[in-house]
Amino acid sequence: MEEKEKKFTSVSIPVPLFEKIKKRINGTGFTSVSDYVTFVLREILAEEEEDEGEEPFTKEDEEKVKERLRALGYLD
Repeated sequence: MEEKEKKFTSVSIPVPLFEKIKKRINGTGFTSVSDYVTFVLREILAEEEEDEGEEPFTKEDEEKVKERLRALGYLD
């Protein structure tokens, strides 16, 4: 099976941010700022994909909140 050709693009970030990341990755397994930024972005996107389609509250959660608000006198 042939290895897929990897394609890359450039993204500009402010120099002070680059320097902070460079210091942060010192002594880690990351070999470059680019590797670290790629890792972080993949993590963020993976988290968002996990959250897609999920309702912020289930009907059960909504009912519990309403009960609490009624008990506190905020709802009739």
